[in-house]
Amino acid sequence: MAVPASLAVVGLPYPAVLLPGASLALPLDRAAVDALASTLDPKDPHPRLAAVPLVPAPDGAPGPSPRLHTHGVSARATQLVRASARAPQSFVLTLRAEARIRLHPPAPDDKHPAVAGHSVRRLRVSALADTPPAPETVHAFKAAALKLLDRLAHDGAQGQRRRDAWARLATLVENADDARAPGVADALVAMLGVEYNDKLHMLTLEPNALLAHVTALLVKHSTTLGIAQSMTSSLNRQQREHFLRQQLAAVRAELEALQKSADANASSGSADLDAPADESDPDGMQELRKKIERLAQGTEERRVAANEWKRLKRIPSASAEWGVIRTYLDWLTSLPWPASAPPPPPPHASLPTPQFLARARAQLDEDHYGLERVKRRLIEYLAVVRLLETQADALTPPPQKQRTAKGPILLYVRPVPSRPRAKNSDCSYCLCRKRFIGPPGTGKTSLGASIARALGRPFERIALGGVRDEGEIRGHRRTYVAAGPGAIVQALRRAGRVDPVVLLDEVDKVGHGNFQGDPAAALLEVLDPEQNHTFTDHYINFPVDLSQILFICTANSLDTIAPPLLDRCEIVQLSGYTSHEKTHIARRFLLPKLLARNGLPHDRLHLSDDVLQELVHRYTREAGVRGLERAVAGVVRFKAVEWAESGDGPGVVAAPSDALVTPVDALATPTAAAPARPTDAPARPTDAPAPPTDALAAARKPYNPRVLVDDLEAILGVARWDPDEREREARRGVVYGLVVTGMGEGEVMPVETIAVPRGGAGGAVRLTGSLGDVIKESGELALSWVKTHAYDLGITSSPSHDPLAVREIDVHLHLPAGAQKKDGPSAGVAITCAFVSLLTGACVPADVAMTGEITLRGRVTPVGGIKEKVLGAHRAGIRKVILPHANRKDVMHDVPEDVREAMEFAFVRTLREGLEEAFGRGVLGWRAGVGLMHTRL
Repeated sequence: MAVPASLAVVGLPYPAVLLPGASLALPLDRAAVDALASTLDPKDPHPRLAAVPLVPAPDGAPGPSPRLHTHGVSARATQLVRASARAPQSFVLTLRAEARIRLHPPAPDDKHPAVAGHSVRRLRVSALADTPPAPETVHAFKAAALKLLDRLAHDGAQGQRRRDAWARLATLVENADDARAPGVADALVAMLGVEYNDKLHMLTLEPNALLAHVTALLVKHSTTLGIAQSMTSSLNRQQREHFLRQQLAAVRAELEALQKSADANASSGSADLDAPADESDPDGMQELRKKIERLAQGTEERRVAANEWKRLKRIPSASAEWGVIRTYLDWLTSLPWPASAPPPPPPHASLPTPQFLARARAQLDEDHYGLERVKRRLIEYLAVVRLLETQADALTPPPQKQRTAKGPILLYVRPVPSRPRAKNSDCSYCLCRKRFIGPPGTGKTSLGASIARALGRPFERIALGGVRDEGEIRGHRRTYVAAGPGAIVQALRRAGRVDPVVLLDEVDKVGHGNFQGDPAAALLEVLDPEQNHTFTDHYINFPVDLSQILFICTANSLDTIAPPLLDRCEIVQLSGYTSHEKTHIARRFLLPKLLARNGLPHDRLHLSDDVLQELVHRYTREAGVRGLERAVAGVVRFKAVEWAESGDGPGVVAAPSDALVTPVDALATPTAAAPARPTDAPARPTDAPAPPTDALAAARKPYNPRVLVDDLEAILGVARWDPDEREREARRGVVYGLVVTGMGEGEVMPVETIAVPRGGAGGAVRLTGSLGDVIKESGELALSWVKTHAYDLGITSSPSHDPLAVREIDVHLHLPAGAQKKDGPSAGVAITCAFVSLLTGACVPADVAMTGEITLRGRVTPVGGIKEKVLGAHRAGIRKVILPHANRKDVMHDVPEDVREAMEFAFVRTLREGLEEAFGRGVLGWRAGVGLMHTRL
């Protein structure tokens, strides 16, 4: 085949070698395409050029690297396309090789220097001699080729399609004449994948020498294949697997070398993501062994891991048990063990104790507003932690465990190494199992995160709501399919330390015991300080030390928690917020967060205290602030829409239009000029936005960042709670009691009674409103007390008369909201006042509410939930609250001072005192001589 005297030379990057008859896709950038276009004939649709390998210089050899080889091939450029739409400057050039050529040194006046990184130039070339090969050489080549192809066609390790391809190639070799034999040899070498140096040597050979060289390569390849097949057939399954893995490692190593060479001149912007794994350890076994070796000597985890490692080495990797043991070892070596990975010193270790406590107090104040009693208890805990940290090195007595006089806070003293040590005796921190009890939205979960930040420990949250399986806590045994450790061990692994802060969220919603076990019972070992240093997870199957973990539980109610589990924790009550606290929280925490979330600048919205108070009182009535956050978010979104639509809103910046890129169809197109656009064609739209019309400008209104109280109804709709509800009317037989809802919120509930005509014998009482047995008994107690003291109250004219029988009436008692279940020992005082009001005609003022239980002798006994009830009464506008005298301490300790100052509290010991406080002194006509002692009988 005739070859031009000079050709444009394109260097092929290592390890690409193009043989005659083969095709190659060569990636080029814009500079290389422009260089080719400048050296080729633009009239030739498929120009011819020289494809020469770029040979890297040996290590330490002088001279440029890489360099052009002395031989190559002449090739036709069949196609030039863009690599992808995302890379408009990258192209792919397809070459088809024709004949071998030899390069000649460039002339001194060469005007086509090499393009940087691409070695594109025009050089003088000459074709190699195309003499026919000798018949005996062709015969030897065919014999070696057919022997190798027969082995490949009958190799069971290859697929059926591959074997069929080898059989067709054998037919082609057998039918080829002497003139076509060199071309068949090139094609066969390209399919077999010979080494790089052999391919370079083949470029320098004439047909006869080429066939002789290829024959030697085929004989060598056939011999190697025969030895591999004989070895494979004699190996057992495990040996065959090892042999194949070694081959796979060799192939991967070669591919990695090729990839590094191909990407030598490319910048890697994501090297951390694209970096190949350690090919010398494809299964990660060596890394796993290193993890086991890092476990502390003599520990239980080291002994178990070593035994499992020995089992793993004896089991074939194809076995299902191999995967089970490997997963178990991964879990075992990734857990933080006290002896192998002791906790690092906290970041505040260098701070003096006063500065540490001040820093912790500032952290709590920054994250939460109010909750002073809770913060005080947390500061006490942190102070104990700090004292133990600073004094741990000086404590040298024998290992002992000290229990404080109050509360379940345990202090552990660092042991002396010479004496036997308990598993949990090396913890120098005080351990505290706290349980935060309070309504939703009061900051229980976020308090746990604040404690973790103050201590410098990792924070992990475990949601226990709806957990019904004991295995979720203790894990599942390895005998089960897809077994794994429990939530406690998983949290320990995520934390990466032995002393994290773990929050057990919604522990009151854990499922009760069933056939899958009792999760609450499993939590006993987790929270019990006498047991959690040897907590046994079913998956790990040996003790795990949890003694250094700070566990914090949250719940909305104590009623559904098992008493043994409740006994393991210290109860910290989180009651609802006052209206003042809610207003401050909305301005300091909620509003900045919602402004940032909705893309509104902080100076684009102004909410006065009156607006926030309106949101608190009329649009939300809850113990927490979640409903308040939703209401404020509605206002923020409304103003965001106004600001975006107004003339003062942010401008719209048009994005620049994409550049029009014409695909390269031929090598001459990069320098061709684009045709001019016809004069009658429509103009291309500009990037600048068209100015608004007068109608649009008139429709835009100036933005007003201020929100008034009168605007809330247009933004949020009609208020859920109307202010007229606070103006309750004082009516006969109606009083207002205080209750705590199932979500922990205090509310005011009316107790309604009416007299109905007698049915049957008369004197009966009917109770409605989804009442429980305790409230029903309270109603019967109240009615019996009123009947007994009807003469003293002036209801009957004789102590022996029944007030209901005399009037021939029955009494109907009802508590509204019948769809809600109601029960609890706190409605006795309110029911008694309702009966007295009904029978005497006196009315209790509508701004008076009460709570308390009674006895048959007329004593008023203490009740719970005082803070929640008082806050609920304060939200409802109650002026005076009647409480049992025994709950006086709860009001003084728990109720905020601003609420105590805004309300009047009456503490009573007997029903006589309660009636006087409810109706007013002198309103009820007590008969002369009937005093306090009589009411106590």
